This record gives sequence, structure tokens and C-alpha cells, in this order.
Amino acid sequence: MKFISTRAQKQGIKQCLTVSEAMQTGLAEDGGLFVPELFPQIDWKNIDKTVSYPDFAKIALAPYFKGDVLEKVLSQICDECFTFDLPLVKLNKTTSVLELFHGPTLSFKDFGARFLACCLSHLKRDKTMTIIVATSGDTGSAVAAAFHQKSNIRVVVMFPEGKISARQQSQITCWGDNVLAVSVDGTFDDCQALVKSAFTDSWWQNETQLNTSNSINIGRLLPQSTYYAYTSWKYYLEHGKVANFVVPSGNIGNVTAAFWAKQCGFPIGDIVVSQNANSTLVSYLKTGKAPDQNTIETLANAMDVGKPSNFERLQALFPDFEVFKSQVRAFEASDADISAEILKLYRESGYLACPHTATTFFAKDQLNMSESAEKKHWVLISTADPCKFETVLEPIIQEKVSPTPALQALLDKSGKFVKIKANMTSLYGEYERYFSDSKIHIKL
Repeated sequence: MKFISTRAQKQGIKQCLTVSEAMQTGLAEDGGLFVPELFPQIDWKNIDKTVSYPDFAKIALAPYFKGDVLEKVLSQICDECFTFDLPLVKLNKTTSVLELFHGPTLSFKDFGARFLACCLSHLKRDKTMTIIVATSGDTGSAVAAAFHQKSNIRVVVMFPEGKISARQQSQITCWGDNVLAVSVDGTFDDCQALVKSAFTDSWWQNETQLNTSNSINIGRLLPQSTYYAYTSWKYYLEHGKVANFVVPSGNIGNVTAAFWAKQCGFPIGDIVVSQNANSTLVSYLKTGKAPDQNTIETLANAMDVGKPSNFERLQALFPDFEVFKSQVRAFEASDADISAEILKLYRESGYLACPHTATTFFAKDQLNMSESAEKKHWVLISTADPCKFETVLEPIIQEKVSPTPALQALLDKSGKFVKIKANMTSLYGEYERYFSDSKIHIKL
């Protein structure tokens, strides 16, 4: 299996890499994102019905790793990184919530970050690798936790100053050792722009082997496709019906993973995108213009993205605009909508949803008003534990939202980070200062 750039067709240049090569490269030479040359068709009907999630993931991912240096250790990697549950909580006969936040940092990002970290730790390299990542909330903590104290790997996590929750920031800044936490005076898009610029910057090329653990990296997206594949398979076995998904999305990576699972033949029906006021896909479906807007701050801060990187991958999957519109539906939830959904859900069922998950309930309400009388089966994606967003939730439900024991353990650690302006010179300086410390090198 080979991977090519999303821009290969336009550029006329086809850079073909194996999956491990694509993981280590991050971005393609032309600035595009890596995608599979083709999507394998998985014979899911003949998979052992008792198989565990890690073993199912091995089956779903095996074609992508065929012929790669990691092929022989894929089974071990899946066993190492997929060590937590993904419960499907049934709300009624036709609506369930897939909770993807039972990993070590309480968000769905743990699936991809841990998988990528395990893959890269199995690869030999002559030069120290630096993972540079931008986060709008949950990615940073998942990446920091996954790569903490990994041999010969440095980590730089950039987050927009004052635009993530206190508990999110604590999860990012509590690690130390080989993890440098950086508060950027700007937005998530400013952080993401620094990541992209670093890949074409000679200073970084000379200093280290640069890589990213954002969903830009193919090693993040492939494992995310497995929980859509697994859930749809299990759902079909139980109900004899395809699952339709509603996915909250900011940087468009998580929902792209759902479409990739569907491309592999798994029993998935509709895939609907829920967004906050940064409604990039909603806008694209109306105008046909690629997303490129200023970020708007919302209650669902991890989705505050105005220039989503993974839009390229979704557009590469459906390059014709009319086909794109036939396959992708999106709904925009305002802060008022988010608050209303959280309160209604909590009062009616006692279920507490994080602000991002609340957008899926809003989208489902819109679907109920527009769909035919025939009831479809919907799986709403819950991306983060609500306890990470107590400052949003407590004023809405008028109750205290306590951290889980796992989160409290991270909050109890002391945090350390540096502040920079949104420019490369500032980032150079802090990187050199932090990693020139002899203790850091010993840790590596």
C-alpha cells in the first residue's frame, strides 16, 4: 500500500510513500496531506463476532501496512495503544452515543496519538525527532501523554493563549521532560500556521527530524477510522441495520476518518457533521469556496478552527462539488444552541455532554425535522469527557462538575509552559533554550 499527496493530481507529481514513511514525513513535499492510493475493501461479514477491538483494528489496518517495515509489529502496536473502552451508550431505540473519551487524557485524541507514538517508537532513526503540534484543546494533552519520555523524541505543543480551558491547559503543561508546552499569543490557526511553516523552514530541517502529531499526520487518522468501522460492524450485528453517524468536527479530521471507514465497505449510512459558529463545512456547502476564515471563539473551543487542514482530505475524497454535497451534510450550532442542548439533555435523561458533543444533539434535532417519517439509527460521537469543561457546564446545569480521578491526578501535577508571539523567531528561541538543557538530553 502506498500513500500520495492530496495535491498530487494538481501538481502532476506523485510522491509515493509507505505508511511508516508517510508517518515520519508528516506533510507531503508539495504541502499536501497524505492519503491512501486506494481504500481496501474489508470482508467485515466474516470477521469473528467475538473479536476484541484491538484485534478488529489489526484487521482493519492490516492492508495499509502491507509491505511496510511496521507490518510485523502492527499486532503489538494495537495491543499497546488500544487499552481502553469505547462504550456505546443507548439513549433510545434509534439513538446512541459513542463515548470516545475513556483514554488517559479523556478525549478521542488518545486513539490516534497513542497509535502514532507506538508506531514511531518502533522505528529506528539516526536523528532526534521533534513532534510539533498545534492544539485547540484536546490534541495537545493526548500528544503530550502519548509521547512523554519516548526515546529520542522531543515534543512541542502549541496552544492559543487564554483560549482553552484551565483543565485542558493543565493536561498539556504537566509533563515536562521531553515535552515543551508553548502558549501562543494568537488563535489556533496561528499555531497551526507555525506548524505548517516549520516544515518548509531550513532551520528546523537542520536542527532535527521534524514531524507532527496533529491529524495532519496519517498515523493519527488511520486509527481513528477503526472505531467507526468497529462500531458500525457491532451495530449491524446487533440491530441488522447500518449506523448513521453525527460527528462534531473543527479541523475535519475525525469526520474524514468516518468517511474513510465507509470507503472500506463497512456498514455505515449517512455521515453528518455538526459544527459550532466556525461553520466551515456549512459555508463550503453553500458557497463552494474552500474554508479560509478567522477563528471565532465558542463554548466548544476544541472546534474553534477557521482554516481546517483536513478539508483537503475530504475534498480529495469528493473532488466534484456536486458529489461532495450529495455525500456531506453539516449543521451549525450557536453557543445558545449548545447551552440549550446541554441543559435539555441533562434534565431529560441525566446525561451530561461536553460542549462539542452537544453540537451533535443539535444536529440530530435538525435531522428529525428534515428527515422522512422512516426512523434511522443514529450514533452521536462524544469526543471528550464533560469534566474537562466545568467552566462551561456548571453555569448551565447549576451543579458542580468534578474531575474524574484520572484527570485529578494530572491536575495535581505542577504545570510549566513558555509564552511566545505568533512568529517563528520566538519559537526557535524557546526550543533552543529548553532542549539545550543537559537534563533534557539525558531524559531523551
